[in-house]
Amino acid sequence: MDIQIGRGKTARRAYGFDEIALSPGQRTLDPKLADTRWTIGGIDREIPIIASAMDGVVDVGMAVKLSQLGALGVLNIEGIQTRYEDPNPILDRIAEVGTTEYVPLMQELYAQPIKPELVEKRIREIKSQGGIAAVSATPAGASQFGQIAAKAGADLFFIQATVVSTAHLSPESIAPLDLAKFCEEMPIPVILGNCVTYEVTLNLMKAGAAAVLVGIGPGAACTSRGVLGVGVPQATAVADCAAARDDYQRETGRYVPVIADGGLITGGDICKCIACGADAVMIGSPFARAKEAPGRGFHWGMATPSPVLPRGTRIRVGTTGTLEQILRGPAQLDDGTHNLLGALQTSMGTLGAKDIKEMQRVDVVIAPSLLTEGKVYQKAQQLGMGK
Repeated sequence: MDIQIGRGKTARRAYGFDEIALSPGQRTLDPKLADTRWTIGGIDREIPIIASAMDGVVDVGMAVKLSQLGALGVLNIEGIQTRYEDPNPILDRIAEVGTTEYVPLMQELYAQPIKPELVEKRIREIKSQGGIAAVSATPAGASQFGQIAAKAGADLFFIQATVVSTAHLSPESIAPLDLAKFCEEMPIPVILGNCVTYEVTLNLMKAGAAAVLVGIGPGAACTSRGVLGVGVPQATAVADCAAARDDYQRETGRYVPVIADGGLITGGDICKCIACGADAVMIGSPFARAKEAPGRGFHWGMATPSPVLPRGTRIRVGTTGTLEQILRGPAQLDDGTHNLLGALQTSMGTLGAKDIKEMQRVDVVIAPSLLTEGKVYQKAQQLGMGK
């Protein structure tokens, strides 16, 4: 139902994950029977979790380790890893700089040109260690480095922007990237994002996307919603885009996964996200807390280095455990940020969902008090859900 904002302006109510809860049905199952497998671009993965293409989250080592653990990591080929032969001193500077000097430093560091030979080198380093080489670029970067990445052996290519569409208008002097043509010409699967609406999701699938990323501005280090005022809360955005996926499959017979990107911190967030229709999730800050992460306990947004309008910040996330503890356990924290796979399997067991498709069909209720009801002591003592 539309809500009247004022004369001549109505709006639809949208929901974030903090406002909903999952309601158990009549059946339960042992969590060991919960099948979390999914497929992206012909690649089967046990865990429907992707580490986002952010410089504080994924480097060559993280991409390899994530592959070994049954998940997937995406390397930003327009980031620090492809601008500097040895990124470690650069990452040290980012971790050490003060808050007021941070944005100017990032603008300086990211002004260094991207080196095509480093794009090739990083991909080959991942492949040589048995990892899945998934890489990400902006639409402009895709034009420059798409074929280079494919020839170097990349398995998946992500095109990511704050908002991406097939109907982009550019000045006459600039030729916009033709997404359909790019998908057709690339010899590897292309994942497109980001979007938050049914119509754009449908158009990206028609353009040939192997998967679609959903989310504008919910990430822990992203400030796009504050800077631009643009975004749709993730529960509603995922549900809308998942509806487009289902309609597209009915029309064409082709199934295109929907990946929720951003705004997910705990295992419960991931469970609710899949219940809203996502096939998988992309997360950044939870993995930035791993001992193996390149960010030195920090996490920053991809648009932070923008020379004209930064739309991200650097946040301190700390280091809470190994990548394996965060992804597969055993958990050493009580706040839902460790053993994300175990949380998903246990939630699926509680809800009686045998696989991801059944998890997408569980009942959802509106529950604004879900995270606060009865939690007065946790909140007062900053324990568990009160942290």
